[in-house]
Amino acid sequence: MIYQHLPVMVEEVIHYLRPKVGSKIIDCTLGAGGHTEALIKRICPGGKILGIDLDLRAFEATTKINQKNKNCLTLVNDNFKNLEKIANDHKFNQADGILLDLGLSSGQLQDQARGFSFLASGPLDMRFGRQTDLTASQILNTRSLEKLIEIFKNFGEEKLAVPIARKIITSRKISPITEPVQLVKIVSAIYRKFYKAKSKINPATKIFQALRIAVNQELENLENVLPQTIKLLARGGRLAVISYHSLEDKIVKDFFRRESRDCICPPELPICQCGHLKKLKIITKKPVLPKPQEIIENPRARSAKLRVMEKI
Repeated sequence: MIYQHLPVMVEEVIHYLRPKVGSKIIDCTLGAGGHTEALIKRICPGGKILGIDLDLRAFEATTKINQKNKNCLTLVNDNFKNLEKIANDHKFNQADGILLDLGLSSGQLQDQARGFSFLASGPLDMRFGRQTDLTASQILNTRSLEKLIEIFKNFGEEKLAVPIARKIITSRKISPITEPVQLVKIVSAIYRKFYKAKSKINPATKIFQALRIAVNQELENLENVLPQTIKLLARGGRLAVISYHSLEDKIVKDFFRRESRDCICPPELPICQCGHLKKLKIITKKPVLPKPQEIIENPRARSAKLRVMEKI
């Protein structure tokens, strides 16, 4: 399967990362290579890009890009949580720019064998890669009521987490929940009990999001990778992060704020005891949003937020 994917806010990423001939860039979320291809045009010859993606099948979409740019493109199939080791192994420290696009690719949604989409006919898998045995189906069929509620609340911000989790527990006693259509039916039935008006989005949206985040440890990986980016950036180098929901955006925003301050002690302490020194300056005081025309052409871009920082 060859992935088809429209990269989000390419113009904005180029503007803020400021790539030029000879630059060294790390794309931590290669996907179908859309951002990487745009960056290559501006840094080569002489520049280098390290493209990382956990999803091995995503590399199929970058075959043509790789063939044209073998001298300046290095591809690595790994989790970006291991960024520092990957970069050091491939001599990519002192980078001029690092990009994190945290969105789910169109190719992943279209892959029937993974169960990312409500319309998928395959199993409820939801793994980005095969490095873990845990799947969304296993979570649904083995986790306790309390754990399911916690996942749906914390990772999906789902207001109906409790009744949905209870219905899942009841349903799985009759038959294991293994396909997207089963989960959608369960969640939709609960929504109809609580809301008369028809939802503008699929009622199961937040539940699918919560399961995907839990399976892939997305928030934990994001928290782990952000400090690594500071170590790898050269002075004046920039980090651009595109997030797609409030949980991701809060992690990025809090990290940027913390690392742009000298002292992070609690306000009740009269004298600084942490010794923390600021390591970056925030370039985007408010998140950059997609242009209206891009949202029309690519509806999946509507929730994207771009934040950028610069190492000092």
